[in-house]
Amino acid sequence: MSRLFSRASRGSSSVPSPASSGLLPVLALVGAVLLWGGSFSTMKIAVGAFGPMSVMWLRMVIALVLLLPFAKKLWPRGARPGDWKLLAAMSALLPCAYFMFEANALRFTTSAQAGVVSSSVPVLVAVGAALFLGEPLTRRAVAGLVLSVAGVAGLSLAGAPGVAAPAPLLGNMLEFLAMVSAAGSMLLVKKLCGRYGPWTLTALQTLAGSLFFLPGATELPRAMPWDWPAVPALCVLFLGSFVTLGAFGLYNWGMSRLSAGRASAFINLVPLVAVAGGWLWLGEALAPAQAASAALVLCGVIYGQTAPRRGPEKEYADGTSGDEAPRPQESEA
Repeated sequence: MSRLFSRASRGSSSVPSPASSGLLPVLALVGAVLLWGGSFSTMKIAVGAFGPMSVMWLRMVIALVLLLPFAKKLWPRGARPGDWKLLAAMSALLPCAYFMFEANALRFTTSAQAGVVSSSVPVLVAVGAALFLGEPLTRRAVAGLVLSVAGVAGLSLAGAPGVAAPAPLLGNMLEFLAMVSAAGSMLLVKKLCGRYGPWTLTALQTLAGSLFFLPGATELPRAMPWDWPAVPALCVLFLGSFVTLGAFGLYNWGMSRLSAGRASAFINLVPLVAVAGGWLWLGEALAPAQAASAALVLCGVIYGQTAPRRGPEKEYADGTSGDEAPRPQESEA
C-alpha cells in the first residue's frame, strides 16, 4: 500500500508500464463503480439514522484518518501558481456539492432511481469537455444527453410518492445536480492528474470535505459511537473507508491512465449495481413506467458514448451520416 501511494503521489507524467496502462486501470475503474453502485443503498440506510450532514462528515473523517499515515508521501509537489483555483473548484464540486446534493436526494427518492440517474455522467462529461475544453461535440452526444435527461424526467414523474421515495421528482433532480457536479470534477481531475498524483487529489478532496461538512458533527447522536445503531454505523464505516477513500481513489488512479471518455464510460455499471442493491437490501423495485424511463437513460448514455473524447483515443462515428464532428484534415491549396 505504501508503494502504491508513493508512486501515485508523483503524478502520472512518467510512462506507465503495460500493466498500468491496460488491465490494472480497468480493474480499478470496475472496482470503483461496484463500490459506488453499492453505496446508494448503504447511504440511504445511514442517512435515515444520522442525517445527511452527519453522515458526510463521518465519511470524510474516516477517509482522512486512513490517509494520515501517508500524509508525507501525498503532500502536493510541483504546484503551479494558478493551480489553487483548479484544486479549489475540483474540491468544491466533489465532494462538497456532489455529496450535498446526493445525500439529500436519497431522502426523497429510492437508491435504485438515484443509481439510474447517475448513469448520465458519461454524456455530461462529453458535453463539459466540449464547452470548457474546446473538444468537438457530435450530434450523437447531444442526442444522447437529450435522451438521458428525458429518461431522468420520466423516471421522476412516473414515480409515485411512498415511504421509500416521498418526493421522487425532487430527489431525482437533486441527484442529477450531483451528477453535474461529479462530471465537472472529473474534467478537473483529468486536467490536474498530470501534475498531481491521483491519491494526492483524493486526499485534498477528502480534507476539503471534512471541513465543509464539519457542521454535521454537531448533529450526531449524544451517545458514544459504540452505542449507535449497529447497521447504520457499519454502513457509515463502509462508506468512509471503501467508498469515499477506496472508490474515489481507484477512480482517480484509473482516470490518470485512461482518457476521460473511456474512464467515464464505466459509470454505466453504477445503475445496474444500484438497482440490484436496492432490490436485495431495501426491497426497492421500479414500476413499469420507471423501468422504461431507466432504459431510456441507458440508451441515451450508450448512444452518446460514440461522441469524441479528449486525448489520443478520440473516436468519431463511422460513415457519412453527418452525426460526427468534422475530422481534422490536411490544409488544401
